[in-house]
Amino acid sequence: MNPLNLLPRPVPRSRHFGPLKRGYRIAGGGYANLLDLPPEFRGSSRQVCGLWPFSSGSGAPLAGAPLGQQMITGQVVGLDHFGAFEEGLIPNPSVYFMSNPALGKSTAVGKMCLWLAYRGVPSMYLGDVKGEHVLRTRKADGKVNRLGSGRGYLNPLDPGGSAGAVERLTGTLREEVARGAHEQRKALMMALITVSRESKPSEQEDLILGRALEILYDRHDGVPVVRDLEKLIAEAPADLRTVVLDRGDMDRYLDATDALRTSLIGIATGSGPLGDMFSRHTTEQLDMTRSVCFDLSALPDTQPQKQAAGLLACWSVGFEAVNTAQVLADAGLEPRRNYNIVLDEFWRALRVGRGIVDKADSLTRLNRNEGVGQMMISHTLKDFEAVADETDRAKAKGFVERCAMVVLGGLGAKELSEVEHFRRLTRQEKRRVESWADVKKITTNQHGRTAPYGRGKFLVKLGQAPGIPVQMRLTGVEDRISDTNTRWESLRKQGASTEEIEREIFGEEGQDTIEGADSAAA
Repeated sequence: MNPLNLLPRPVPRSRHFGPLKRGYRIAGGGYANLLDLPPEFRGSSRQVCGLWPFSSGSGAPLAGAPLGQQMITGQVVGLDHFGAFEEGLIPNPSVYFMSNPALGKSTAVGKMCLWLAYRGVPSMYLGDVKGEHVLRTRKADGKVNRLGSGRGYLNPLDPGGSAGAVERLTGTLREEVARGAHEQRKALMMALITVSRESKPSEQEDLILGRALEILYDRHDGVPVVRDLEKLIAEAPADLRTVVLDRGDMDRYLDATDALRTSLIGIATGSGPLGDMFSRHTTEQLDMTRSVCFDLSALPDTQPQKQAAGLLACWSVGFEAVNTAQVLADAGLEPRRNYNIVLDEFWRALRVGRGIVDKADSLTRLNRNEGVGQMMISHTLKDFEAVADETDRAKAKGFVERCAMVVLGGLGAKELSEVEHFRRLTRQEKRRVESWADVKKITTNQHGRTAPYGRGKFLVKLGQAPGIPVQMRLTGVEDRISDTNTRWESLRKQGASTEEIEREIFGEEGQDTIEGADSAAA
């Protein structure tokens, strides 16, 4: 036997120039069938500098709310739009959430909001159509304003905090707030009439409504309601007839105002498409020092006009309150505060009638100079296809493009192709997000319950940078708040109070606070 045959054969240089990661797969080549991954530790550059060159930069930022683990490296990911903006990762504090239903969008939003509340940033849920954020708001010592079905009312003519601000301010700031409050009331009434009619009011009706509001606030003692506005127009004061250009002909005046009065009567009496939600004085005033949630869950999906009107009213009132608070801060009368605006299911308001998108566009153009962050949530970009007019549809998609941070849950291939119009996605990122949308794949979550495979999994895109895949992790209290939709809905329908619902869901732990949740996490 030739002794040379006992030696391992060298690998031809044309095929390989060095050992493989597992070694040579030949006798004596040291091939390993199993490779143990080395343990990874995270630390600051000051702590790990002595390990050079065996340290590397991390792709998992720590800039905000503790979301969960980076799915590839297992590192902790801390991120929200405020923290990312403060760290210079994004140019403005805005985030857009998009995924298929039941995969954890609202839970992820709530997790960020709880962290912001811990930092002292109030969140304003301007229209919670499913009641998903109600318990979370109360746990953060916030205030819940319920609207619809006789449970609560919002007076579109109520000046809110701007009335007190006008009394405290002087000079140009006083005039700015007073004029802004008037424009807000007029714009909201125009929007409600648009939703009610499913068409935009005429230019003449716009002028009549604006002048009627000015006359009403000059003459009326206290806070007027919509019925008072309709009665004023019916009285045909001389100042208003001048705007109508009736040339002294009362029949001409009536012809010009009848359609407007009909819309106002429907809103004032609750007999129109919008119900009685705007027929009385506001039930609960906003407290700008605390988080607030407008609970619209009493408005069913079968009444899209009511939902759209409720959302628009909440947006208008909320943004005006933020603007007034910032003016008071500019004048040194109130401390400067940041606010987080949450627009959940906001596409529902855009699908009813022309002119609504323009109204929403003006409301959502808050920027970093005003100290306001925005969170927008919808299922897919296809939601905007419900906007009938092509021009309005393009504007609606512009809301998403302006968001500096995009969080993608499980989505199909067609939806991702639309996302690629404003965010670059690698082939691997698309495959990962598509796999999360597979409803047939079931797994067990961290608390031992079965759940869809994609629940709690998100790809975070900061600008055009590579996405960060995150598996969300919840504390025990967060899990109970987020997993109670069915029980919350059934108890609410039985007429239980919010306190009774909390006791039923949390038992003796119903008094837990955010600090309690942090202790449980620790």
